Amino acid sequence: MTAALIGIAGGTGAGKSTIVRDLVERLGGCAIELDSYYLDRAGLPPADRQRLNYDEPAAIDVALLTEHLRQLAAGGSVLKPRYSFETHTRIGVERVAAARLIVVEGLFTFSWAALRELMDLKVYVDAPADLRLARRIQRDVAERGRTAKSVVEQYLATVRPMHERYVEPTRAYADLVVRSDGPLGACVEAVLAALPVASVG
Repeated sequence: MTAALIGIAGGTGAGKSTIVRDLVERLGGCAIELDSYYLDRAGLPPADRQRLNYDEPAAIDVALLTEHLRQLAAGGSVLKPRYSFETHTRIGVERVAAARLIVVEGLFTFSWAALRELMDLKVYVDAPADLRLARRIQRDVAERGRTAKSVVEQYLATVRPMHERYVEPTRAYADLVVRSDGPLGACVEAVLAALPVASVG
């Protein structure tokens, strides 16, 4: 089995994960999140881990990510890392089985030519900055044990400038740009309409 691969990029809080979940629910397949491929920082003291910049492409284990996507695209299965945002370490693995459709999403999905070359469709999800920040605060407080104050401080210190430097420019690589300032179902429909028929047939 040879799989089709959709890449989804965009800023923090743009709605990427929600769109991916909807696509996978409708079409089947599997989702690969770049968040799972942050480099394991277990070798550093906890205080040093907190000072690292996690909002740049260098924070991602792109070699492992590329290897896994190639294996999945060829019809194989992989052991995707499980990553803890509380400790900035890997805490195990999760088997991802072969599927006819793979959706890879994250801030830096289009940052590396080797990854872009694997993709059958590249989608950039756009949203206003204030909406993205509000969504990030809600997510990080609910899911990652953060305080709203710490989220805003990180956003101003690294997330916003790194978005402008590394994320926004990758919009130029997209085959399709969708704006997620309304119902996300409309974004999903736009992606479905842009998919090559052979990719999901």
